[in-house]
Amino acid sequence: MFFKLQIIFNLLELKLLKKRYRFNLKGLQAYRWKKFQSTLAVSPFYADLVKQNEPLENYPIMSKQTFMEHFDVINTHGIKKEIAFETALKAELSRDFSPMLKDVTVGLSSGTSGNRGIFLVSEKERAQWVAYVLDSVIGFSLKKRSVAFFLRANSNLYDSVKSKVLKFEFFDLLDDLQTHVSRLNSLQPTFLVAQPSMLLDLAKEIEKGMITIQPKKIISVAEVLYPEDKAYLEKIFGQLIHQVYQCTEGFLASTCSEGVLHFHEDYLIIEKKYLDETNTRFHPIITDLKRFSQPIVRYELNDIIHELKDCSCGLKTTSIAKIEGRSDDMLLFENIDGLPVKIYPDFFRRAIILSNESIDDYLLVQRSNLVIELYINGNQDLFENAKNGIETLLQDYSIVGIEINRIKNPPHKKGDKLRRIRYETN
Repeated sequence: MFFKLQIIFNLLELKLLKKRYRFNLKGLQAYRWKKFQSTLAVSPFYADLVKQNEPLENYPIMSKQTFMEHFDVINTHGIKKEIAFETALKAELSRDFSPMLKDVTVGLSSGTSGNRGIFLVSEKERAQWVAYVLDSVIGFSLKKRSVAFFLRANSNLYDSVKSKVLKFEFFDLLDDLQTHVSRLNSLQPTFLVAQPSMLLDLAKEIEKGMITIQPKKIISVAEVLYPEDKAYLEKIFGQLIHQVYQCTEGFLASTCSEGVLHFHEDYLIIEKKYLDETNTRFHPIITDLKRFSQPIVRYELNDIIHELKDCSCGLKTTSIAKIEGRSDDMLLFENIDGLPVKIYPDFFRRAIILSNESIDDYLLVQRSNLVIELYINGNQDLFENAKNGIETLLQDYSIVGIEINRIKNPPHKKGDKLRRIRYETN
């Protein structure tokens, strides 16, 4: 009962503060930054900065690597990284996600960049997260509803959503597809929350007549939702596909009524590290003003965000045109003059899908400066079209002599995030 009261309190506070600071986002952030000082004072890593009353811009920018290196002194519970990792890894291997440390939920990120992160969430933060989800994604209602949530790993954080009026069902990504089909048909979920790769698998089952669900809302999570996949999913499901941008670093953004992602700047401060001269692509530098167990301060994500200047929904928070991928998936080559050339993943995506409208499933992996592996779902003609599109793109950058090899099976393991364009050299 106490936990449910915490959820209600957080939901009311969230709505009241939004209303109070409706036209003063900076004021709300300043108010929360001031309150956040009491949290940072408990963190050994940040305590001296609080004593010196340093402004946010004087705090160090953190990468995933540096954040994990200082794990022991950043978190406010005195939890050691080695013990936290062992606890989270044991949970993943046993598929029992209930154990906690010091009443704190411990989990692992998916680690697609090769360095798995550890996240800590207290009961208070779990209540806040539920309030955020109810406010931004699911909506509050006293009607009975159900959520089918596909995850690589369950967590006490996600189990917190369960109540008498909201049935929350965890679907393990490692289970076989037919198990998911049977459970979905039985559950008939009100909300379907899954990665784009899983939504694509489910859409194909719908086309076969094997799935008969009619969810009121579909939410894409955890992976990049590519425009061509979004269009296909909306055609099959017959509705707008919403998105949630969440990672180890927090619940960062969700879609508005127009289906556009907006950063949750009522409790996040977003700094933008622009990546090109046009100031359209940036890395978000995140400060989460509501994280207590593991303060997130000026944490630079390597996701490539395309900014949308105006959204017709009227929200004044920063909106996202698209999430292109990660900076470490930029492809690297040398041109005919021997100079290094970096090309954003989105350029390859467009070169492939625009080469033939029948291409609906593809993966590209750069193995070296001279070798690309390409998976195309379809006949040899589709592969040749895609190959020609890539070669034309490379020629525009004066890059020649690149070997493009067709692979028959997509290099995508079950449970891993789908990344259609990858940089994976040795």
